[in-house]
Amino acid sequence: MGIALGGGLLAGMLFIFLREYLLGAGKENVWQTINLILFQDINGSSQGLGIFYILGQLFVNALQLVIIPMVFTSIALAMCHITDTKKLGRISYKTIMGFLATSIFALGFAGVLGFVAHKAGIFQVSISNITAAAGSEGRNPLLVILEAVPNNIAGAFTQNGKVLAIVFLAVVTGLIIHKLEDEIVIIKKILVELNKMITVFLGFVITKFGPVAIFVLITRTFAIYGIEHLKPALAYVGIVTVALLIFLIVGYAIFILIATRLNPIPFVKKIAKVALFGFSTSSSASTLPLNTQTTVNELGVNEEVASFILPLGMTINMNGTAIMQVIAAIFIASSAGYEVTIGKIITIGLLALIASIGTPAAPGAGAIILFTVLTGMGYQNDAAVLAYSLILAINRPVEMLVTSLNVVGDAATAVVVAKSEGAFDEETYYK
Repeated sequence: MGIALGGGLLAGMLFIFLREYLLGAGKENVWQTINLILFQDINGSSQGLGIFYILGQLFVNALQLVIIPMVFTSIALAMCHITDTKKLGRISYKTIMGFLATSIFALGFAGVLGFVAHKAGIFQVSISNITAAAGSEGRNPLLVILEAVPNNIAGAFTQNGKVLAIVFLAVVTGLIIHKLEDEIVIIKKILVELNKMITVFLGFVITKFGPVAIFVLITRTFAIYGIEHLKPALAYVGIVTVALLIFLIVGYAIFILIATRLNPIPFVKKIAKVALFGFSTSSSASTLPLNTQTTVNELGVNEEVASFILPLGMTINMNGTAIMQVIAAIFIASSAGYEVTIGKIITIGLLALIASIGTPAAPGAGAIILFTVLTGMGYQNDAAVLAYSLILAINRPVEMLVTSLNVVGDAATAVVVAKSEGAFDEETYYK
């Protein structure tokens, strides 16, 4: 996967230079042909082969195919095996506190970095050459609480965006099966067998198809962005990339060290492939299978604990998304002429924390939910809309790194909670 990532980055940069050369030489038709053959999004288009698009989308679709059944079966079975309801309560409490602690730390770090960038004048960029785009309508972040309990079970199982509802249904199902014990045999056996089938399917998709898919996904992502989009966004992209990388490499290592007294280096080394996978797919949901395998088999977290924490974290633990939204909101406010104060940054942080909880685990969702934060702050003048349009135009590479941060945060919390509950194999961790 690391080789595929490096190859994809190299190929993507070469295609960027090729694009700029051909467009500069007046050979737009040549680039258009290359784009139609390799990179064209064939949705709604009757032209083009879109070879790289098709290969990448097939891989993502294969992973998303099993998200709902995997989350449901793994959590339901975990609930069946946790016989101590007090233990379940403790795990839930510690998980939420772990998510909250890392989120607050991430938001504070992003706020400080964004404020420094604003004061240094880094965010004072010209955005007049960007075409305005209509943003999504604001959405009350508290709706995520209401949607956690579905009013239609079929609707919950047929939409990948309803993961929190699936978590609720799985917990209820598992607890009921545990309560009725021997009276429920067939359903439990079906869950076990379905979970085994999912494991085999995911193992094949990730190990056999994964490296090829990562290469084409990375190559296409970088190839479709021209220099004309990247130049005005260097201030935003640079600051948010620095923030995400520092927190990814150092922040979680400090969290592991302080909370568990474990050497964080084995965690950083073993979780690297999960971060790479998240970076390639730009989807926390698609990365969940590999994250689960790595957390259980290599980091030593008990499978029952991992099966509860990781799907829940995929839904509500969005540290990377929160960091991106804070810095993006400060960038937009600064570019659009709004006053940026410490008090306003704290408000942005609170809105970003709430909004990130309701962010779907899918590519591009963070930039869309960002509009909720902007609406809450009142950043809606013409210049703010233009700056928001700029972020929508170039945010995919940033969202890739955001996903890495999100999935690594879930694994870090799983290690911390498992260690505190005695559900942790230290020998496997250091192996």
